[in-house]
Amino acid sequence: MTTTRVILNFPWGNNNNNNNEKPKGDIHHDTGLTDVVMKVARKELREDKAIREQALEQMREWLKQNQDVENVRTDDLFLLKFLRTKKFSVFMAQQMILKYLNLRKVHMHLMYGLDFLSPKLNKLINNGYMFPSPVRDKHGRRLIIGFARNFNPEEHDSSDMSRVHAITYETLQEDAQNQIMGYVHIGDFKGITTAHVSCWNPTDFLRMMKWGEQSIPMRHKEVHLVHVPSAVKYVIEAGKSMISKKMKERLQVHVTIPDLCKKVDPACLPKELGGNIPMVEMIDWWKQELAAKRNTLLSLDNMNILSDRSIISRNGTDRNNNNGAALGMETITGSFRKLEVD
Repeated sequence: MTTTRVILNFPWGNNNNNNNEKPKGDIHHDTGLTDVVMKVARKELREDKAIREQALEQMREWLKQNQDVENVRTDDLFLLKFLRTKKFSVFMAQQMILKYLNLRKVHMHLMYGLDFLSPKLNKLINNGYMFPSPVRDKHGRRLIIGFARNFNPEEHDSSDMSRVHAITYETLQEDAQNQIMGYVHIGDFKGITTAHVSCWNPTDFLRMMKWGEQSIPMRHKEVHLVHVPSAVKYVIEAGKSMISKKMKERLQVHVTIPDLCKKVDPACLPKELGGNIPMVEMIDWWKQELAAKRNTLLSLDNMNILSDRSIISRNGTDRNNNNGAALGMETITGSFRKLEVD
């Protein structure tokens, strides 16, 4: 496999590790990104300097005149994560910002207070429930790794789970290269029980499933699941009805860790999933990133949407209508009843 690169040259401190590797290629002064990354941006996102500057100007003018929102960030990095996700369609990026703000407002208990030092959230992070690998894959993408067994449903609830996810995504999206290259998700379902899903309110669960892909600005390139119990496979199949065809095609379920390692370079994985770097070391690196972006994430709570009247739903129906979701929840709940508790 192509050699991956360890991300040790963090911007908030020097690292003298001999494995430290500088990004290869010329650096673009206007973005701080390499030729390799910008070639991907041009090819996949239609991004160049002129398009970027014009789109940013239009986004800022729209926010300035929009009376339905307040205190929305107007810095390049924040606006670009929406523009890049929507391939520089300004209108679609504007819609995604509105949906993002609305999702956060409707689910404040799941999306606000993104402080990794909060005792319950810090415990989940230290335990290794979710963290990114400090190693990019051969395509320059970050891997987001989750272990179901490291979430204790007797100690934590859906708010804790959701906020750890939000902390992970928001922190990673404060990096321009991540915005462009996208993410690979790895989920280890070993140890999952009925208690993991029963900690969710059905309405919250369905809305997060239905709205998440439309509202959270990220480029999801691959999703790999391993150690999936039979009953959870039924849940996954039921959940596929709530995501796009593109995401369905990018989802792969593996029986064993060796099967996973055939599709994902082991150099990117923690030792616990067939890699070389112990999970605890990956978490230590991750906490450095979290500390650097902590104040940025806390400031997100200052943003607000005053009205959702300008949001256009994907199918033209009431975006808050969940009548058709009840059947899907019954299917998911029924599937989890088949799951044996250890």
